[in-house]
Amino acid sequence: MNISLFLQQLLNGLSIGSVYAIFALGYTLVYSILGIINLAHGAIFTLGAYFTYTLMGGSFGFNGLLANAALPIKLPFAIALILGSSFAGLVGVVMERVAFQPLRRQGSDPLLTVVSSLGVAVVIVNLIQYLVGAESYTYPANTYGNLPPSINFGTQEQEIPIRTVQIIIFAVSVAIVAILSYFINRTKYGKAMQAIAEDPTTASLLGINSDRFIILTFFISSFLAGLAGTLVASSVSIAGPYFGIAFGLRGLAVIVLGGLGSIPGAVLGGLLIGLVEAFVPAEYSGYKDAVAYGILFIMLLVRPQGLLGRRFIQKV
Repeated sequence: MNISLFLQQLLNGLSIGSVYAIFALGYTLVYSILGIINLAHGAIFTLGAYFTYTLMGGSFGFNGLLANAALPIKLPFAIALILGSSFAGLVGVVMERVAFQPLRRQGSDPLLTVVSSLGVAVVIVNLIQYLVGAESYTYPANTYGNLPPSINFGTQEQEIPIRTVQIIIFAVSVAIVAILSYFINRTKYGKAMQAIAEDPTTASLLGINSDRFIILTFFISSFLAGLAGTLVASSVSIAGPYFGIAFGLRGLAVIVLGGLGSIPGAVLGGLLIGLVEAFVPAEYSGYKDAVAYGILFIMLLVRPQGLLGRRFIQKV
């Protein structure tokens, strides 16, 4: 492998790995607070991509209740991205109120909450298909303005072209991770969320409104899922209502690899899986999933708590 191809694959891996990371961060936040895996996260990922596509003036196909529909406005991509991700966050809040809160108040087994989230995912996916059909939708060619399609990181003699969209995705992902890390570690709201994750009973006794911070957690988690969905869709396309299912499974692999409940672990796990996938030879590209999950399987055997996770001690 020459240096040009190596650098291309390296940046490709960092780009997709950073998206995996911000998507997995949503899983991690909910798990840290409630100790459950939200299986509807992949469906929210899909919704974010559709919301942004709609706000940018995208029109839908010939199937579904909203056939040929389009908004009369066309927002710039940056604004549509923020609004679309925010709408995804609001859907996450509604999901928590409807599917999670009643079970939590009844003290139900966490497994029932996981099953409930799976039901929400099925409802969202089928609702998308009912409204806009199962067609694929592509973002406009000028989504990122007049930027060139690729940037040469090499010389004229030895070009190293990298797609501009991948550079933007990586930059946005790094910024999001930095902002979230600052919010969690430096603000009083973030510290309150950490307190709830550590001991919800003691946090309540100290005057922290756990219910309010659970809502905030679901909003942030779903916002991140919608953001990741839009970034991926802007690079490839929206491949129908089941667009986020594969990413949902990949997100689970990322958080297990990095360590359940660990924000740095989610980032590290996402980048590692992205890099592994990028360096799979082209003739074996169909086995990318097998390679990634093979590494995950080995990790579970060698270090079950993940790379940066804490070993759980069961008290008897």
